[in-house]
Amino acid sequence: MSPSPQNTTSDLIVRRLRDWGVERVYGYAGDGNNPLLGALRRAGGSPEFIGSRHEEGAAFMAVGEAKYGERVGVVTSTQGPGAVHLLNGLYDAKLDSAPVVALVAQQLRSVLGSGYQQEIDLQHLFADVASGFVQTVSAPEQLPMVLDRAFRSALAHGGPTVVILPHDVQQEPAPELGQEHGEVVTAPRWTTGVTVPAEADVRAAAKVISEGEKVAILAGQGVRHAQAEVMELAERLGAAVTTSLLGKPYVDESHPLAAGTMGHLGTPASAHALQNCDTVVLIGTDDPWTEFYPAPGQARAVQIDVDPSVLGNRYPVEVGLVGDAAESIEALLPHLMERADTDWRAEVEAAVAASREIARRRADVEAAPLNPELVVRSFGERVADDAQAAIDVGSCVYHYVRQTSWPTSVPAHLSSTLASMGCGVPYALAAKETDPGRPVVALAGDGAMQMLGINELITVAHRWRDWQDPRFVLLVLQNRDLAEVSWEQRETEGEPRFAASQEVPGFDFAAYARQLGLVGLRVSDAAEVDAVLAEAFAADRPVVIDAHTDADVPLLPPLPHGEELAESMKTGLAEEGEAGRRGYELLEQYLRIERELRS
Repeated sequence: MSPSPQNTTSDLIVRRLRDWGVERVYGYAGDGNNPLLGALRRAGGSPEFIGSRHEEGAAFMAVGEAKYGERVGVVTSTQGPGAVHLLNGLYDAKLDSAPVVALVAQQLRSVLGSGYQQEIDLQHLFADVASGFVQTVSAPEQLPMVLDRAFRSALAHGGPTVVILPHDVQQEPAPELGQEHGEVVTAPRWTTGVTVPAEADVRAAAKVISEGEKVAILAGQGVRHAQAEVMELAERLGAAVTTSLLGKPYVDESHPLAAGTMGHLGTPASAHALQNCDTVVLIGTDDPWTEFYPAPGQARAVQIDVDPSVLGNRYPVEVGLVGDAAESIEALLPHLMERADTDWRAEVEAAVAASREIARRRADVEAAPLNPELVVRSFGERVADDAQAAIDVGSCVYHYVRQTSWPTSVPAHLSSTLASMGCGVPYALAAKETDPGRPVVALAGDGAMQMLGINELITVAHRWRDWQDPRFVLLVLQNRDLAEVSWEQRETEGEPRFAASQEVPGFDFAAYARQLGLVGLRVSDAAEVDAVLAEAFAADRPVVIDAHTDADVPLLPPLPHGEELAESMKTGLAEEGEAGRRGYELLEQYLRIERELRS
């Protein structure tokens, strides 16, 4: 006999989630997690269940909840295929250090090992992605302890944890725990302190920095709560401030020392700063684009991170400071002398100004039908200071990096280290659910939209009427090409575009949006961009802008790296014959713009 459906183990899970402050559980239903879903129904919306169209989308939503809300995101799935579908989102959480707890159903304990329907070894499946904590609940008495440890591990280590819930365990009566042998009673509590670097390390770091004449800062997502301190350090030293992709939202890019994002998709100013500095200060970053760091031996390095395991992880660091970014910078500042206007500061400011002009001129390059950089630049200029932004993966990330400079009041997130296509709409939806009173903007390519985005637009259509503020503007760059991969084929392989693998079928995103009851707009003429954007940002419900853009607009890495890589691109384009002619011409034009302004 099943227990009365009011005090089952599943009801205990729901109560424990409330104790941890969980407001939403994202997921997809199946027979395996039906007991848990029943308990969520009985809880009357506390926490609220938000159903996705695919478990991968639900996992991305939980990651978005963690990133936008600075809290643990929670996702649930059934066993078997539902569990497998979570992996992509959970790896996104792992690689971008986002705390997520996955509640994953499993078959009945009595059939495990029999090759039962939808039975897979979930412990092994999640062993890598949830290396911090993955545990199967074998008895109801184990449940509170496992949940508490999952939350604490996710928060402490910044990543995903997995709790595996056999179906019959979810149905059992909730246990009454005491001090019996084998019972572990825990509390749903977690806190952290402030980590301050050792004074000897501070003095050693200050000495290295003070002896440098050309200082560059590389800031990652670890500066999220040290934004003012980073800019104070930059002003004190006349230092260039470059960012990782994850660090971009936390630096005021209107500042004359803000050189922008580094890396293959980065800005010319960031490349100039990192290739010409003699000292680099790495703060809260573990960015893997090591070929865009200063050359080993070129610059002395100081690294600040709350996690001692990453010190020296990407670059030969001379001094490491283990501490929170804000506290560490505050400790450093009294040891660093104020520098008056220096030649290096003037050089950095000139490079930053040139980089911004390069972006402006590239956006003005004529393309057919539309230059994506122009559309993204115009889109970005309309984003409100209180908005939240989601960016999908692909060529749109290049345009986000180079053509938008939103204030730090706009949280902007994407799948950075995993770089998984399809994250954009789930992230945007999570941003809206996390703070429904703020407008949301999103940017995606047609490849990512067809992979997952159009599915989760159904979720947007289902949810938006409950939002306090219905403003939700999604810009889709439709060029019918997996553009980033096409340019990578030319750049890294010297190969022509392989149409059979790269072509994206045409899809009328605007008509699809209208079919869902949303606003759907189409633009393919530069003269119409402003009017379409004005209509989109004034709408009373979510909007999809279907912007038809030119796949031949090149994705050129910043010079000097781009010079050599451009030659490989030209080789691939030349092999394409007449089909590659326009891309070749645009590549030459982009190179001329950057060469002219760099000189």
